[in-house]
Amino acid sequence: GAGFRGCTIWFTGLSGAGKTTIAFALEEYLVARGIPAYGLDGDNIRTGLNKNLGFAPEDREENIRRVAEVGKLFADSGVVALCSFVSPYNKDRELARQLHKAVGLPFFEVFVDTPLEECERRDVKGLYKKARAGIIKGFTGIDQPYEKPSNPEVVIKTVGSKVEECVQKIVHILMEHGILNRSADDSVKELTVPAEQLDQAKQEADTLPKLEINKLDLQWLQVLGEGWATPLTGFMKEKEFLQCQHFNCLLDQGTVNQSIPIVLPLSTQDKERLAGQEAFTLTYNGECKAILRSPEFYEHRKEERCARQFGTTNPGHPYIKMIMDSGDWLVGGDIEVLGRIKWGDGLDQYRLNPNELRAKFRELGADAVFAFQLRNPIHNGHALLMTDCKRQLTDRGYKKPVLLLHPLGGWTKDDDVPLDVRMRQHKAIMEEGVLEESSTVLAIFPSPMMYAGPTEVQWHAKSRMSTGANFYIVGRDPAGMPHPDPPKRDLYEATHGGKVLGMAPGLNQLEIIPFRVAAYDTKAGAMAFFDPRRKEDFDFISGTRMRALARSGELPPDGFMAPKAWSVLSDYYKSLGKN
Repeated sequence: GAGFRGCTIWFTGLSGAGKTTIAFALEEYLVARGIPAYGLDGDNIRTGLNKNLGFAPEDREENIRRVAEVGKLFADSGVVALCSFVSPYNKDRELARQLHKAVGLPFFEVFVDTPLEECERRDVKGLYKKARAGIIKGFTGIDQPYEKPSNPEVVIKTVGSKVEECVQKIVHILMEHGILNRSADDSVKELTVPAEQLDQAKQEADTLPKLEINKLDLQWLQVLGEGWATPLTGFMKEKEFLQCQHFNCLLDQGTVNQSIPIVLPLSTQDKERLAGQEAFTLTYNGECKAILRSPEFYEHRKEERCARQFGTTNPGHPYIKMIMDSGDWLVGGDIEVLGRIKWGDGLDQYRLNPNELRAKFRELGADAVFAFQLRNPIHNGHALLMTDCKRQLTDRGYKKPVLLLHPLGGWTKDDDVPLDVRMRQHKAIMEEGVLEESSTVLAIFPSPMMYAGPTEVQWHAKSRMSTGANFYIVGRDPAGMPHPDPPKRDLYEATHGGKVLGMAPGLNQLEIIPFRVAAYDTKAGAMAFFDPRRKEDFDFISGTRMRALARSGELPPDGFMAPKAWSVLSDYYKSLGKN
């Protein structure tokens, strides 16, 4: 990405300290983000370039000199060279540093500080045992000294640390030195005021001019505050808005996918009242919710915004109607959210933010997280897809794949099933054992729904990356809806969402898993993957038909949906009939 340049990262430490493990994990991390990196260690250097060298002090010195020269060439070509060598002597490591310094190439010494007794306990290659028995002579830490670095750029203590924590420590140093830009950072940017500063921030908010926002704006404020739209620091200013509209990405800190605008509309009257203010407070129902600093006002070009985001300006589209009815100006600026946004609807405990979800996945020991975005009730066909995805990951060698079942909890159109009903239905599915409770995390995604098809599906995937999800399941016509005008048809082409997601920039570290279509197999009496060779055996049960069945008190075919989950839905549809 822009602003990247090559460098050498030199890992030093005792044999078995974890140098190569961390270096290879860092290599994988960088390459997944489009940053060229290559690991050099004893295994690939001593078998080729340095196979004429032994382990006497003068040979060790020459070994390190050659490696430093190779690292320098890699760095000069724009690659991150990751050199993992015991390199026990200060003077040899200093020579490596000077070789880089002489030609203006960055060099970072990483001391992997693992105690000798821990390295001996690990003894992956059985070398310590041989050294203690006298079979290997001149082994560092046993009968040859290791000189600890006096001033390394990074010290890593592997005991009690996870590999990814060690990697992040190095990533942050590289960002501080301008080697990597923001897009290489996986940390979540929360915009909520820390608890210890909250009273002071609230006092300030009371004294500032106010702008009253609506429920939709508050939902977007929650999305920003919890870090779902990292690296945004608030509602978009015009530059960010234009990048998002024209490129579906933010470009100032590398390429970060951001396909939908997160903007704050306001009226001309409010814009004129607040112009010239350095900061003002956003209120909802008169209550202070956030401070917006360094505001920038710009024209809300609604028709152009809708044409670019939705591919239509049809006012029969419910989200487009809300945009057309909103203010004629947009205001961008840095946001400080005054404490966690809560809705008091009995579901706040499911609204876990990205950092809380990461902690949850760690607690479960997940080595893969696959996310499923949904805004509809779950039938056994969905469950089949999720179970099949888990099977695919297990077949690929993952030990503990965990499903993030992540229903969208913000605004949805009037004929969608409300969130509280969907959550009861999802819980019933889990209680019935259709999805395995021990490897499923049910949480609410606070974003509003826009029904913007392939443009919006990128947002659904990008925001899940912030939870640590590395797989994303995409189905037929994601984020789609029927065309507002007759004849009856979809607004978006059903396969485009999946295709676009597979090509979208800035989603490198997320693998997209397209799912096969599932339908009710009348022969098997269960949901199954659709087989076009015997299409007459399959029954596609639509939402409209589910509503009709429920209202008439009929049951769907056996095996279509768990009975407990069906009764939740059936009660809801019946109540609609009464109203």
